[in-house]
Amino acid sequence: MGLNPHQLRDDIIRPTLQRLDLWSEAAEELLLGTAIQESDLRCVRQEGNGPALGLWQMEKNTHNDIWDNFLHFNTKLGLNILGPYAKPDHARMIWDLAYACAMCRTHYLRVPQPLPPAGNINAQASYWKQFYNTPLGKGTAKQYVANWQRVMTH
Repeated sequence: MGLNPHQLRDDIIRPTLQRLDLWSEAAEELLLGTAIQESDLRCVRQEGNGPALGLWQMEKNTHNDIWDNFLHFNTKLGLNILGPYAKPDHARMIWDLAYACAMCRTHYLRVPQPLPPAGNINAQASYWKQFYNTPLGKGTAKQYVANWQRVMTH
């Protein structure tokens, strides 16, 4: 059993997105679904000794690329994520849920296509697969939907 998804949504995801001025119901739902799919709301390190960290299972290279090639040029967002501007160590995503959430949202912010609508889990699953897990990743949109339904109906 992992974290309570409703508490994660209400107490971490929503306040983080509001602080970043990036809140929408669609973003909130997509970030919850991403955490469910990526970590089952229970793993802060990728199982099998993989490189992904935090509930959103972001790899060090992705984390650093976001800071070096996006937040470096978006100082206001960088300040909203962490306060005084400084690229933190990627391992912060393990213990700082709000920071890991902000990094996931920033990852999606870089995608040119708009977020899928709230309430459309199938569209969110496809969006996650294309832009977060990538076509080369092992996860599938079908798994995302099944995991969402399993976690959110219990």
